[in-house]
Amino acid sequence: MVDRAKMVNKALDEAVPQKYPDTLYESMRYSLLAGGKRVRPALCLAACELVGGDVTAALPAACAMEMVHTMSLIHDDLPSMDNDDFRRGRPTNHKVYGEDIAILSGDALLTFAFEHIARATKGVSADRVLRVIIELGRASGAEGLVAGQVVDIQSENKSVGLDVLKYIHIHKTAALLEASVVCGAIAGGADEATIEKLRKYSRNIGLAFQVIDDILDVTQTTEQLGKTAAKDLAVNKTTYPKLLGLEKSKEVADQLILEAIQQLDGFDAAKAAPLVALAKYIGYRQN
Repeated sequence: MVDRAKMVNKALDEAVPQKYPDTLYESMRYSLLAGGKRVRPALCLAACELVGGDVTAALPAACAMEMVHTMSLIHDDLPSMDNDDFRRGRPTNHKVYGEDIAILSGDALLTFAFEHIARATKGVSADRVLRVIIELGRASGAEGLVAGQVVDIQSENKSVGLDVLKYIHIHKTAALLEASVVCGAIAGGADEATIEKLRKYSRNIGLAFQVIDDILDVTQTTEQLGKTAAKDLAVNKTTYPKLLGLEKSKEVADQLILEAIQQLDGFDAAKAAPLVALAKYIGYRQN
């Protein structure tokens, strides 16, 4: 994780240099280079290597995943959305640059993600680059992240069931994690059967990621999380702990991680090890 984060941070810094308009690029870089776990890029690069690809083939896609993820955090923190003041251990983007610049810098990161894949990907066939762009577009738009965000907003202060909650988590969180793995596999040259196995792996870890997020929101402090704790409780959101209780939620997460790792059976153990470790990291993380 540390090695991959260094690689990705360097690539992101080079992809989005400081330039005019100064405030726009400062805002983009403020959130994009704020640290974070870089889970999505790590998954993308690990999937590429698993299928025999060169990690550099998937690096532009890995960076694009982080650009889209960062956009979602900037927009998610806005007063009209989650209204949060704290992200990755420091003030949220709109608290530093204002709502107008925060919205626009998020827009810029989202659109640049696709340009970056198209422009910077080398040694990958055009049809595979196109598939990567389509996959990310689906995950970040009205069939993925945006759809989950809309249903999440509309579910505040309402009693919703497990089916709606699962829809929110699959679309708002799991979709981009799924795209990270699948795009890495596509860039690495994977066949269709392998891509589908990795899609199942990533859907499970994606859902587990959000179940764990729900648990951490009520068990960790703001300092431990690097973002405001108990936020879901404050706005009366339905979460896995609220519906199932803490212990049952932990069991659900554990089962999802187990089923994800089972999808890696049959792959070379050494090449699959990073994806196994990332699945366990997601399951046992504390922030």
